[in-house]
Amino acid sequence: MSRSGGFDRDFALLFMVMLTIAAGNTALQSVLPALGRILKVPDSGVAAAFSVSALLWVIAAPIWASRSDRQGRRAMILLGMAGFVVSLTLCGIFLMAGINGWISGPAAFVAFIGGRLVYGTFGSAAPPAVQALVAGRTTRAERTKALTLIGSAFGLGTILGPAVAPYLVLGSIGGVHVGLAGPAFIGAVFGLVMVIAVYRMLADDRGMAAAHGAATAYPSIGGQSSGASITAATAEGIEKVGYFDPRIRGWMIAGLVMGHAQAMTGQTIGFLVIDRLHLAPVEALQPTGLVLILGASAALLVQWGLIPLLNLDPRRLVLVGLVAAAIGTTLTGMATSLYGIALAYALASAGFGFTRPGFTAGSSLAVGPGGQGSVAGKVTSINGASFVLGPSIGVGLYEMYKPFPYLVAAAALALMFGYAWVALRSPIRSAPSEDEADPVI
Repeated sequence: MSRSGGFDRDFALLFMVMLTIAAGNTALQSVLPALGRILKVPDSGVAAAFSVSALLWVIAAPIWASRSDRQGRRAMILLGMAGFVVSLTLCGIFLMAGINGWISGPAAFVAFIGGRLVYGTFGSAAPPAVQALVAGRTTRAERTKALTLIGSAFGLGTILGPAVAPYLVLGSIGGVHVGLAGPAFIGAVFGLVMVIAVYRMLADDRGMAAAHGAATAYPSIGGQSSGASITAATAEGIEKVGYFDPRIRGWMIAGLVMGHAQAMTGQTIGFLVIDRLHLAPVEALQPTGLVLILGASAALLVQWGLIPLLNLDPRRLVLVGLVAAAIGTTLTGMATSLYGIALAYALASAGFGFTRPGFTAGSSLAVGPGGQGSVAGKVTSINGASFVLGPSIGVGLYEMYKPFPYLVAAAALALMFGYAWVALRSPIRSAPSEDEADPVI
């Protein structure tokens, strides 16, 4: 890819913006189960913190994506990163207040959820603006590869966040115990560094050549990018395709079920590690981080290595992934040791690593060039919607009986295998022209 030195610098800066957003969010998510137990908050209250933030992200992301086309991408990146910093700072303050007993644990967590509202509302402004800046400074031939590389920062963030979170737990500062609020404060510091860097180094782009970005799915544990937002950002067609269009209806149903199964199991894994290993909440941070790192790494290995190697069509990607994910989630619910949980969760994550790209590619191939943008938007919204109710459903089932979210997810995936076998097809469009970007998986 031919780039000027200035673009190389800007590209690295934008990559770090995306990485910071994903790593900061997943680092905080990875310690929330332990925080909930320390503050004596019901597990369902912790799930609400996931769900509320994801809901607002899903609602706000398309709005910010549209507004960035009018008000400039640099301004939207600064807004998104400022929201990220303010949210993490507020979350850290509220959590620290609960840890030190200044307010009750439940009150601290209610206030914490208020801080998460800021992130869900404003944090989603940055990713589409980043996409648009990259798209505007690359040729059509370069664009998909450049956006894919930028998008990979989210995937790397899902590994980096849980990996570093246990080391961000702080002791006492000035007589005040920070403890598990540390990841929030340190994430806010990194976010502030990125705000300053963007403000000083990134040129004002208002009035430059038009290019657009698309809403990006909520960066969450288990929520690796499917590439749909990249397709939406590069597509130029105007055909409107509905969720219940016969061409994509089966793929939408499959994506919704598979996404909820992934969210249910991913957001309860921290509680499972604490309870199955009989650990104090703080002692569970490193084991939980290990499980999450292996899961995210397995999914990325599938998406970056096995899928290109195996060259399976979308239907087979979904079918293979459903089998692996169903077995993995069942074993996760039954596992009693750290390595058993880690390996089972990695198998489940690998399965979801097959299903998400299969769902994206199958939906894309079901329509012609004119419908690519519309379908990609539907895929992104389905991926995001799964992390709105999925965590609360999973934790609710977990409170009833610890293996339930994993067994229910496995049953849903098994039923989906039967549905996918019958209902999903692997449509083949006519070969794209040289100027038409291939579907990104």
